Amino acid sequence: METLRVLVVDDETGMRTGVQRVLKNFNIRILELGEDVRFEVAEVENGAQALARISELPPHLLLLDHRLPDMTGTEILEKLGHTEESEMLVIVITAYASIETALAAAKRGAYDFLAKPFTPDELKATVRKAATRLVLQRRARMLAEEKRQVRFQFISVLAHELKAPLAAIDGYLHILKDRTLGAELPAYDRIVDRSLVRLDGMRKLIFDLLDMTRIESGQKVRHFERVDVCSVAREIMETLAIEAKDRNITMELDSPVSVDMTADRSEIQIVLSNLLSNAVKYNRDGGGVKVTVQRAGDRVRIVVTDTGIGMTADEVGRLFQDFTRIRNAKTKHILGSGLGLSTTRKIAELYGGTMTVESQPDVGSTFTAVLQAEPKAPMRDAAGKAAPGG
Repeated sequence: METLRVLVVDDETGMRTGVQRVLKNFNIRILELGEDVRFEVAEVENGAQALARISELPPHLLLLDHRLPDMTGTEILEKLGHTEESEMLVIVITAYASIETALAAAKRGAYDFLAKPFTPDELKATVRKAATRLVLQRRARMLAEEKRQVRFQFISVLAHELKAPLAAIDGYLHILKDRTLGAELPAYDRIVDRSLVRLDGMRKLIFDLLDMTRIESGQKVRHFERVDVCSVAREIMETLAIEAKDRNITMELDSPVSVDMTADRSEIQIVLSNLLSNAVKYNRDGGGVKVTVQRAGDRVRIVVTDTGIGMTADEVGRLFQDFTRIRNAKTKHILGSGLGLSTTRKIAELYGGTMTVESQPDVGSTFTAVLQAEPKAPMRDAAGKAAPGG
C-alpha cells in the first residue's frame, strides 16, 4: 500500500484536528492501477512553518488555508513557485470563497479549491480526486522515464551490434583500395566473401528488428489463412540444406503429411526459420537436427532438437531477452542479431502459446513452441478484420 504525505496548513486548531481525524483511517483504491493508498497527515498553523516543513520534507498533498496569520495561501504559492507539473498537489481551503480567489490560486498552481465549512465526505471526495491524479501522474512519469531508458539501451545495443561488422567491412574495403594483397584478383576473394557474410549479418539484424517492432507495436498487418505447418517446415529446411550439407549436418522432419492451423503464414515462417537456423548454426559438424510437428487437440506443437553445443541453466534463463546472444569460446565466431528467439517467443504468445527450451552443454538443445491452432475467439489482423476459421 502506498502512503501519501498530507500537510494541513490552517490557523484553526479545530480545522487541523478535524482533517487529521477524517484522513487518519481513510484509504482509497486507484482502480486504474489496482493499488491502495493511505494518508499520513502532518499539520502546521502558519505560512512560515508551512514553508519550512515543505523545504524539509515536501508533502504529496498540501491542504492550504487561504488566510493565515502571517501570509495568504496565494503568497505561499508564489514563494513555492508552484506549477501544475509539480510533484505536490495543492488544495486551497478558505471561508472566503470567491471566483477571484479561486482564479488567483489556480494561476499560481493550485489543483483544487475547497470552501469552508466542508463536510467529511466533501473532504474525502476532494482528497480522493487529488490523490488519484497524483498517483496516476507519477506512474505516467515513471513509465515515460522507463521508455527513455529502454530506448537508450536499445539504441546502444543496436549501435554495438552494427559497429563490429561495419568496422570489418571498412577494413576490407581499404585493403581493396590500397591493393594490399597485390594486383591478382583471386587474392581478394576471401575478404570479399567475409564482407558479404558481414552484410548478411547486418541485413538479418535489420529484418529481425523490423519483425520485432512490427509485432510489438501491433503495426504488422496479419493475413490469416489455413497454414500447413509441415509444409512450412519443409520449405525452411530446403533453404538451410546447403549450409547443413557443408557441415555434414542431417535434418529430419518427423510429422504427419500435414498439420493445419489458422495463422499468418509469415509468422509461422519466422518461428520455424529462427528455430531451424539456430539448430544448424549452433550445431557441431556431423551433428543432426530433428523437427517434430504435432497436432494435439486445439494446439500445434513444434519441437526442434539439435546435437549442438548446448547451454548452461544460466544461459537458458537469459535466452529469450531482446538482443541476448550466448557469448563464450564456442560461440564467438557465430554471427547473430540476438533478436530471433525473443521474436519467436512473442509470436508464440500472440497465438496464446508458449516457447520453452531444454539444454545441456555439449549435448544439445530442444526448443518447443506450442501454438493455439483454432482460436476460440476470432483472431484479428491489424486492420481489425476477423481471421478466417476463427
